[in-house]
Amino acid sequence: MALAYTASAQTLLLDRLPAERLAVAPPSVRVVGEPGRMQIASSSCPAFAETGLRRRIVDIVVQEWGFFGFNVVDQTVIADDVDDDRDGRRRSRRRFSPLDPAESARVAGSIAGYWSATADGSWILSRQNDVWSGPGGIAARWRDPWSAAFISWVMCESGLGDEDRFRRHIAHHVYIDQAIEARGDPDSAAAFVAHDVGELIIEPGDMVCRARRSAYRSIAERRRDLGVGVRSHCDIVVKVEAEQDRILAIGGNVSGAVSLKLLPASFEQRDGMFFARSIGRGGRTVFAHLKLLAPSVEADVLESTPTLRALSEQVDLLAALERRLAGETPPIPGLALETS
Repeated sequence: MALAYTASAQTLLLDRLPAERLAVAPPSVRVVGEPGRMQIASSSCPAFAETGLRRRIVDIVVQEWGFFGFNVVDQTVIADDVDDDRDGRRRSRRRFSPLDPAESARVAGSIAGYWSATADGSWILSRQNDVWSGPGGIAARWRDPWSAAFISWVMCESGLGDEDRFRRHIAHHVYIDQAIEARGDPDSAAAFVAHDVGELIIEPGDMVCRARRSAYRSIAERRRDLGVGVRSHCDIVVKVEAEQDRILAIGGNVSGAVSLKLLPASFEQRDGMFFARSIGRGGRTVFAHLKLLAPSVEADVLESTPTLRALSEQVDLLAALERRLAGETPPIPGLALETS
C-alpha cells in the first residue's frame, strides 16, 4: 500500500488495498494494452455470496474514491452556476483545467475497466482509443461519460452480476427503471427498489438519483417515461449526516474522477428516525431513492471501511482528509461541473 500527499496540489492518493484487506480485483486487470490500443479482456462478474452486500458496496466505492485522490465536491455551498447548452448538458460557467497527462495515464486502465462491466464497453473503449490517438493524446478527456459504467462495475464486483439483480448499463436510467418496475412487481429479483425521497430512511449502500434539467421530481413522473432515454446521474450513499443537513455519496465521473459529494438535504424526525424531505437543490434535486434490499449496516460504516482504516494509520493524511471534508482546503478545479 502506498500513500502520497502534496498539500500545494491538494493531492491525496491511496493505492488499492491488498486482497487480504479487501478482496476486490482492480478494474484495470479487466483490460489489456496501452491507451490507444486498449481492449477489454474480461467482462465477467465474480461470484460472491450476498451476505454483507451493503457493506461490500460501501467498501468498494470508498476504495475507488481513495484511488482517485479523495476528491470532495461540496454541493452544499455550490451556487447554481451552471447553464444549459443546446444539447441539454449542464455546464459550469468556469472552464475545466487541463488534465494532467501522468494522472490521466494512471487512471486510464481503471476507467476502461469500469466500462468492461457493461455490454457496450468494447465499442466505447474503441472510440476512446481513437481519442487517445488524436492530438490530445493521453491527456484527452473521455469521449463518453463513465458515471453509469462506474456504478455498473461496483455492482458487478459486489456480486450483483445477474441482470435480473442489477441491469448494468452505460446509462443510469436503465437501472433506475428496473428499480421502478420492481416497486410494483412482487416477483422481481431486482436488488434495488425505487422510492420517492422521504418514503424510507436512506442508508449507506442505497443510491440517490437525479435527472438532468430536473426532468423528474418523483417516481410517478419517471414511470410515465419508462424505457425512454434521459440524462441522469446516481451516486452511492456512504453516510447520512442529518445533524449537518447533508448526505455523503460517492459517484463516478464527478469532476472527472470518483468523488465524494456533500449533498444538501433537509430532514424530519419520525419515530426516532430521520427521513430526508429533500436532497439536492435546483437542477441537482434528487427525485429517486433506490433502496438496496439488504440488511442494514451501522451508520458509521464509512469510518470502518478498510480504506479509511488504512488511512487512519497515517495521522497527517487523515487530518488532511478531515480538513477537506470540513471545507478548509481550496476547492478542486472544475468541481462545479459534473459530467454524466
